Amino acid sequence: MNGSDRPSARPSVTVAVVIEREAQPNRWEDWRFRLVEVLRDDDGAFGTAPRLLRDDGRLARWLHPGFTIELFADECEGYYLNLSSGAPVWFVAWRIADDDPSRAWPETVSLSYNEAGRWLDAQERVDNLPLPPDVTAWLQAWNDEHYRPEPKRRKRPASFLPPEQR
Repeated sequence: MNGSDRPSARPSVTVAVVIEREAQPNRWEDWRFRLVEVLRDDDGAFGTAPRLLRDDGRLARWLHPGFTIELFADECEGYYLNLSSGAPVWFVAWRIADDDPSRAWPETVSLSYNEAGRWLDAQERVDNLPLPPDVTAWLQAWNDEHYRPEPKRRKRPASFLPPEQR
């Protein structure tokens, strides 16, 4: 889970995302999608191509492998916010095909609360799933080593600032 094969490699974890499609869940929707699971795939056993796991005509599940999550020092605050939430999660941005509303796929996966917020600001679909304890511990250990909160600065009241700085 640390990408130590190469000395300069960033800490990383590889995952696959399982998405479920439900046909006609009610009279207003033809299709409904939900994230089912994020699975560790550090050894690449799931391959690289998406594949259908099951389809009984009503429910279909697709496995989308090959997402590598690398840790970046400039995202430490986002990792901290995720970890300190009390229920850390995987954040998954996903899309539905414009030309075929029966198809959906994950675009990317992150552990950063701030990154998920940027995706939401960009009008992306973002859902989350619980982070397993081993990944939580790994992320916590890395973040404890690298996260340095910015010192709080006292903000001067606007009335004390020159007019051009207000």
